[in-house]
Amino acid sequence: GELADRPSCAPGGPGEAAGPQGSGWLVGGVRVHCVAGIWAPRLPGLRRGLGGVLGLATLLAGRWPGARDDLEWSKLIMVHHWPATVCQEVARHCKDPPNYWTIHGLWQPDKSEACNRSWPFNPHEIKDLLPDMKMYWPDLLHPSNCSLQFWSHEWKKHGTCAAQLDALNSQRKYFGKSLDLYKALALTSMLQKLGIEPSTDHYYQVSDIRDALVTMYKVVPKVQCFLLEKGQEVQLLGQVELCFSKDLQLRNCSHAAEPAARRQEAWPNLGLHVCNDGPVLYPPLNETKL
Repeated sequence: GELADRPSCAPGGPGEAAGPQGSGWLVGGVRVHCVAGIWAPRLPGLRRGLGGVLGLATLLAGRWPGARDDLEWSKLIMVHHWPATVCQEVARHCKDPPNYWTIHGLWQPDKSEACNRSWPFNPHEIKDLLPDMKMYWPDLLHPSNCSLQFWSHEWKKHGTCAAQLDALNSQRKYFGKSLDLYKALALTSMLQKLGIEPSTDHYYQVSDIRDALVTMYKVVPKVQCFLLEKGQEVQLLGQVELCFSKDLQLRNCSHAAEPAARRQEAWPNLGLHVCNDGPVLYPPLNETKL
């Protein structure tokens, strides 16, 4: 239950049964106990004195120790990337990339730092999700580390911020809901239904891809490309963002001409940007030079 559902923690009150040695109470995946008259997590080195009480007081404000004050964010972004394009840009890293759109992350666009650095990633909490995580959320650039470092980054950077929502307030919920949203969006099959498939025979217009996605999802997405470099004839389709409100309903993404790959992301050197209007290549995997 939430804090409001808990019995009184005053000395002698019914909540004392859930004291430091008792079973406690779960709040957002964190077990709290009745300590020194207030509800608090059992933290290493916690003391009942003034320092401990001041540290525990964060709970009374609805925050966990280590959480940042600037927790507010406006929307969530389900970020998909196309493995053939990513691997073409960083050929030396990829190994057996999948031939379908995969998850880059579930982000908040206006967050630049982790919201709670004291909440570490624990792969045991998502043990039942690992088969789907490995299939749909792989670390394309560092396959040898089993994606754990990539998922840890996504949790610390974005999951701890998303955790202000009840639907995402644990690692199991954050990664599980991200997978649910990805499967519901079904970007790979949706593009196929719209007649947009990887090809080296012709280019697509960026506006046609964007308009087709609007027709299917009824919201405006953000489509990102690797921009032209010397010797390239056309930009490459690399990433698609679909945005959600805080109640996890699809909403329009902005069209600000901003870099799509933020410098603090796990893969800072991809060079993705909002696609320029004009032709774009959607490369097939078997034609990618790996």
